[in-house]
Amino acid sequence: MKKKYLLTILICWQMLTVGFAQKPNIIYILADDLGIGDVSAYNPNGKIQTENIDNLAKCGVKFTDAHTTSSVCTPTRYGIMTGRYNWRTTMKKGVLHGYDTPLIDPKRETVASFLQKQGYKTGIVGKWHLGWNWGNIEEGPTKVDFSKQVSNGPNGNGFDYSFCIPASLDMPPYAYVENGFCTAIPKDSCEGRKGIELFRAGLSAPDFKPEEVIGKFTEKALSFINQNANKDKPFFLYFPLAAPHTPILPIGEFLGKSKVSPYGDFVLMVDDVVKQIVATLKKNGIYDNTIIVFTSDNGFANSANLQAQLSKGHNPSIDYRGLKTDIFEGGHRVPFIVSWGNVIKKGKVSDKLLCSTDFFRTVAELNNAQPTDDTAEDSYSFLGEITNKKSNFEQRASVIHHSSNGFFAIRKGHWKLIMCSHSGGNGKPKADSEDARGLPPIQLYNLKNDIAETRNVYAEHPKIVKELTDLLTKHIQEGRSTKGKIQANDGPTHWSQLTWLGK
Repeated sequence: MKKKYLLTILICWQMLTVGFAQKPNIIYILADDLGIGDVSAYNPNGKIQTENIDNLAKCGVKFTDAHTTSSVCTPTRYGIMTGRYNWRTTMKKGVLHGYDTPLIDPKRETVASFLQKQGYKTGIVGKWHLGWNWGNIEEGPTKVDFSKQVSNGPNGNGFDYSFCIPASLDMPPYAYVENGFCTAIPKDSCEGRKGIELFRAGLSAPDFKPEEVIGKFTEKALSFINQNANKDKPFFLYFPLAAPHTPILPIGEFLGKSKVSPYGDFVLMVDDVVKQIVATLKKNGIYDNTIIVFTSDNGFANSANLQAQLSKGHNPSIDYRGLKTDIFEGGHRVPFIVSWGNVIKKGKVSDKLLCSTDFFRTVAELNNAQPTDDTAEDSYSFLGEITNKKSNFEQRASVIHHSSNGFFAIRKGHWKLIMCSHSGGNGKPKADSEDARGLPPIQLYNLKNDIAETRNVYAEHPKIVKELTDLLTKHIQEGRSTKGKIQANDGPTHWSQLTWLGK
């Protein structure tokens, strides 16, 4: 025990004095549709108690002003993987589905391919949702040859190992794909399965049972850790869960455990996954040399039955306005926790502005490496915030938000400018509603004294509106928000969401 304690001290001393000489392992856990108020470390008055996620916060840094690039799934995942805003791609709104082709350009560097070059063994277990090429997909979904290896998926984007489902848990085809091959061929229709609510009918593989997905993912993630612990290479595990996204499927001991709702029970299953990850790291003696990031891809989804949560006194968005899909804070402000054994200060709460794209340059700085000019164009390092060491990388001063329907907002300081009169998504007021038609074309909120975005003060601050509009336009048109050479955006260069500005 004494020898292990001395070894931990030596590791920490080396990292803090010689610039992270021993590279840490990295695990990035991405929950799916988990609201910021569903984590009790952020919502002490909430009714769901996530003790294991809370323990990460107690042992690390809890960011209170962290945001995803988008208020829906696929775009956020693109930003995490590339360090680039999702709307710079050809997909200007919405999400991909299970048969869709890749969103990531095969020539683009991802955080996984970047870490491979830094000597990491890379793995992904979970929900991919960024598209890939099924066999014969060019002939249409009904002609897909599931026996063929998929291309331009995780293994083509920097992952040595992959075990994934193609998209969300309610999107066909329903199949596990390991290193590009289906573990069983999808051939049966999922329609009519008693007791299981799948919102989109389609083909399902015989080994695919929706209620077992979270357990199967956890089993594969723990296996990856066990196989790669204490090896010559450090490892990076990207662990994008498919929960608590619908369909809500708590099982076994978790049924009724939250005493709130089936959704609350499903959240506790996610919390238990964190417990198992930490226990496995400690069992292998690598907890102190492993960075764990825990976050969500967007806010709580109304399809998970918001009213059921509110009726029990639990608000997944806390005091923030909006939900998944919306441009309001509840759509994209998420829990973001980073722990790193004994290396970083325990229990720190940071109000530093952070975006999900920032993971890329953070691990770049961790490895004393600089991305090329056409890589991670919208990523800023937060390494200094978790280590209390002065960062040599550019720091974030503003962030651009994006809704499911493709509408923009920009945040700088406590000012947030929204480029539409409505929610930008499925929330109220909707774009085509009578309420929205009677509102000003833009919204400006002072989040310092109006975190719930209730008072639009755009008419009172024309200089702020102009400053933020100019900054947003600049960051859009230059193809980057970081310093560097101007880059090209993909797809149409006419931004319909900015037409009222004449841009």
